[in-house]
Amino acid sequence: MLDFCIYLFYRAGLLLLTALPLRALFVLGDGAGFCAWLILGKYRRLARRNVSIAFRNEKSPRELRRLVRRHFQRLGANLLCGVKLAVMPLEKMETRVETENFDVVHRQLRAGRPVVLILSHLGNWELFAQILPRLIGYVRDSTIYQKLRNRFIDEHVRRLRGRAGVEMFDRKDGFQEAIELLRGGGAIGILSDQHAGDHGLWVPFFGRLASTSPLPALLAKRTGAAVIGMALYTSGTARWRMVVTEPLPTADQSVEALTAKANEIVAQQIRRAPEDWFWVHNRWKTPNPNFLLTRYKRGVYLPPNISPRDLQPFRILIRAANWLGDGAISAPAIRAIKNGRPDAHITVAAPLKIASMWKLVAGVDEIVSLPNNALLATVRSIRRQSRFDVAVLFPNSLRTALEIWLSGIPRRVGYRGHSRSWLLNQVVPESRRLGPSQHQALHYLHIAQSLGTPADLRDLVRVNAVHHVDLGPAKIALCPGAEYGPAKRWLPERFAETAKAVAARSPVQWILFGTKSDAGIGEQISQALGDSCVNRIGQTTLDQLIDELRECRLLLTNDTGTMHLAWLLGVPVVAIFGSTEPRLTGPLGSGHTILRHQVECSPCFLRECPIDFRCMKAVSVEEVTDDVLSILPRSTSSSGASAFPSAK
Repeated sequence: MLDFCIYLFYRAGLLLLTALPLRALFVLGDGAGFCAWLILGKYRRLARRNVSIAFRNEKSPRELRRLVRRHFQRLGANLLCGVKLAVMPLEKMETRVETENFDVVHRQLRAGRPVVLILSHLGNWELFAQILPRLIGYVRDSTIYQKLRNRFIDEHVRRLRGRAGVEMFDRKDGFQEAIELLRGGGAIGILSDQHAGDHGLWVPFFGRLASTSPLPALLAKRTGAAVIGMALYTSGTARWRMVVTEPLPTADQSVEALTAKANEIVAQQIRRAPEDWFWVHNRWKTPNPNFLLTRYKRGVYLPPNISPRDLQPFRILIRAANWLGDGAISAPAIRAIKNGRPDAHITVAAPLKIASMWKLVAGVDEIVSLPNNALLATVRSIRRQSRFDVAVLFPNSLRTALEIWLSGIPRRVGYRGHSRSWLLNQVVPESRRLGPSQHQALHYLHIAQSLGTPADLRDLVRVNAVHHVDLGPAKIALCPGAEYGPAKRWLPERFAETAKAVAARSPVQWILFGTKSDAGIGEQISQALGDSCVNRIGQTTLDQLIDELRECRLLLTNDTGTMHLAWLLGVPVVAIFGSTEPRLTGPLGSGHTILRHQVECSPCFLRECPIDFRCMKAVSVEEVTDDVLSILPRSTSSSGASAFPSAK
């Protein structure tokens, strides 16, 4: 009933509009379009974004704003005129349209070759259904259409479009009838300039990847039809001009190559009269959820003359973890996101104290250092960057979601987290895998997988190769602290005993690393070791730590952020675990050793041991010494295939 009432209003409006002269409708539509430009902010912003993508290096901001306004006016004029033209006598309608280069179509059809017409939403595109049968009535001509939701309006529109003789095939019924028509020497027009959704082929359009219908190319390859571009421009007040391009060469061309060339034709048509195109359509829509394009059936195609660097970037902001170790663990996920589409541009936003770590991760294009504990300053830092298409949140906190929401990034992706789902518009479902605990790296990698990339952790754990030239004693790093709490720290005296035992059997120099809170432990160990130790605890920036850790043959450590930094650098690790679980947070890559003795209360994940520290006391000086000495002769880089270390 509601549909019928809407239909009655629709017909009443048509009667009122068609009573006016065509030129008056053009002027009225122009004014209505200007009013729409003033009022419809959402569509004005969408059109402005689209023209900025298309003409980013060709027009000034003022020219772009003017183009958007003119587009609204031209769109209003053409829409109202289209209502009148749909019911005008065909002879009078035909006098309003001039043609240019239409002999191209006649030559193909009269030679017995069918024609696929690439149409676009330029000017008064509804005229195609009325004018084409008048021009090529000696063959069957048709179009593919999609039903309107209101069945009464749909039936009326179909009658108007078909009154001149054009045949219409419903997209949902398949394309066999269209193929038979073409094989019989007919012509079919396809509007192929709009977002094609999940069934499209991702090819460049104005230099940016866009989902594009491959239907014209598929029909041409199946039937041997010529592929010809056709546009209908506004040439004056209530007057239009139809322009035809030369046929595309189709011999030895793939469907993908033809689809890309069809986009080039449409782009050339738009450049001729940009105000005539339908800019209020979201042509460069971000898919949901799989905006990483690896899983799409037709995938991505780049013509031979276009490289990924030539594409406009799809800008992704990664809001990284706030801790050094968590940041390093998430590096494989960032690589997976980078690999998900050829135009991905990755910007990592991370707290200032760990931002420089991201220089080590291949695939990170830019780094934004965030001020500590200042929400509005963080938002300003993000807003100063170029516009992002997507933000991916690795931390689960409400605070990080609020940062991104206030930054105005249109797509915000992350786990549901702490009552923050209302700030996200793409929630990543939690992984429901059964079995033993999985590494924290898989928690981040699951985000990348949910966005459309079939990533595998073992393929993504890559480290920087380290080649040592020792002119003196081999340098060994020692990190005896742990910021989380004393439950993660092996006994300082045992670290000292181990270091002494190693130094007694091999010429080495121990270098102590840690934060200022580890100063007491560092002093205790350095006094015990004397000249064979350099104490750098509390004295290094992160950049200095990276440079000095690179020079070390291995790292002896607790479960720390420095441990994860070491594997990222390619430095082998001997890690001592007690209260935490190495299956969750152990170093990635190969060449590492984990020392851990399972006791009845581990892992407890407590900051302080409430009983007798039995898990750490169970790890002896002798076994740690043996593991350090076993790695020392073979330590160069740890870039092997295994994603997880061995454990004892």
